[in-house]
Amino acid sequence: MERTDVVVAGAGPTGLVLACGLAAQGVGVRVVDRAAGPATTSRANILHARGVEVLGRLGALGDLRDRALAPVGMRMHVRSRPIATMRFAPDDQEPVQALFVSQAMVEERLRARLAELGGKVEWGTAVTTAAQDADGVTVGFADGTRTRAGWLAGCDGAHSVVRELAGIAFPGVPVVEQFLLADVHARWARDRSASAGFFHRDGLLLAIPMRSDDGAGDLWRLMADVPPADRRLDEADVIAWFERLLPERAGETGVRIRNVAWTSVFRVQRRLAADYRSGRILLAGDAAHIHSPIGGQGMNTGIGDAENLAWKLALVVHGRAEEALLDTYTAERRPLATEVLRRTTANTKILVGEGAVTRFVRDRIFVPLLGSPPVQRQATRTASQLGVTYRGGPLGGRGRAPHPGDRIPDRPCRRADGSPARLHTELGPAWVVLARPGAASDALAGTARAHLGPDVTTLFDGTAPESPLVIRPDGHLAWRGADPGALRRWFAGALGTKMGA
Repeated sequence: MERTDVVVAGAGPTGLVLACGLAAQGVGVRVVDRAAGPATTSRANILHARGVEVLGRLGALGDLRDRALAPVGMRMHVRSRPIATMRFAPDDQEPVQALFVSQAMVEERLRARLAELGGKVEWGTAVTTAAQDADGVTVGFADGTRTRAGWLAGCDGAHSVVRELAGIAFPGVPVVEQFLLADVHARWARDRSASAGFFHRDGLLLAIPMRSDDGAGDLWRLMADVPPADRRLDEADVIAWFERLLPERAGETGVRIRNVAWTSVFRVQRRLAADYRSGRILLAGDAAHIHSPIGGQGMNTGIGDAENLAWKLALVVHGRAEEALLDTYTAERRPLATEVLRRTTANTKILVGEGAVTRFVRDRIFVPLLGSPPVQRQATRTASQLGVTYRGGPLGGRGRAPHPGDRIPDRPCRRADGSPARLHTELGPAWVVLARPGAASDALAGTARAHLGPDVTTLFDGTAPESPLVIRPDGHLAWRGADPGALRRWFAGALGTKMGA
């Protein structure tokens, strides 16, 4: 029977980020997916700033900036009457910004990075059984073959087989009974510098400009809620709905759909896994949480799950941490998903506008507020996920800012030899000891290497806090201080080991 350290089920963005993160740290990983081959449809179409940052740390960003559209914002209308413009207001202090780019392109770049790391995706390989014991998991596939792994990661989507095999509950409720989506090439005399939202007493219509590789410049994503159908809708049904909704909800009578790239019919649900771990089986991405697509948080939240899990699982696989470290994965990431579910559900209910009172609040209070620059800055920051902190989790802490668990923004630094570097380029898979020039950092770096192995880099920055910072591979602060003995004790507690000197 073949053996590997980790089997990753699912080759979407979450599974590929996890696989790349593990492979970069020398972990043997086998990536399987039940699909016959890579998806060609766009699906998710925005990579928020945190997702861009993660792909950059992985070396997987490639040419996505050149192939993407820069999001500008969304003009809100009551039917055809504009009522507000919600603009993206990125933080000028941050070097990463959101990109309008299809999930298919993101997956393409991640597969290329995985190949550079010596990995590949095994298509048409469906997980059907998983029997775990104290030493690992025996994973069975639909073709009758089996493999033995130390760990199984379920990144296999909302209908996760791995989650079911692990017996992890996935409670939730429906938010919108039927939502339509279509990516279409359309002759439409509308400004493509911003998305458009049209509110109507019968529901919502969204139109989002998308970039296509053919350079036609007429690709749009259309989304709308409609009453539940008594049968399964096909592509023709979906397009017929949009041809009816464009004049009804948007007052647009001159739109001509000339070609259809993709359609989808789905129910918007809010579901959250009871736990992200059951023994040696772990969940990430849509297998752990699903929610409304409003706000484009799904792909980005899954990517964040995968990066958080990758460095922890690698330490466990290499015997540098006890299995208890993996419990901090759920403790750090599940509260974030809870907040994402709460926020996207609330926003979706307001935007869909079920009931006269809700529509009044939406049209007269909620949407006009979105035109306020302070609200736009806060909304952009929240959607970016750059403000995510784990300070309240088991690896977090108090004291002076930045707190343990806080994200440390990227910045220019210097290496010990004086050559220039950037903090986030050095992170992932490495840890970084960040100190002011002249600080006694050698002993701290030595202590970190004794616990973590050789992937520890020392960088210097004159604007860094007075006390050196030890920064995790995912860009969050692990520890701050100048006493190697205190750092040794922190590692012993965090990793559950007494390794090192």
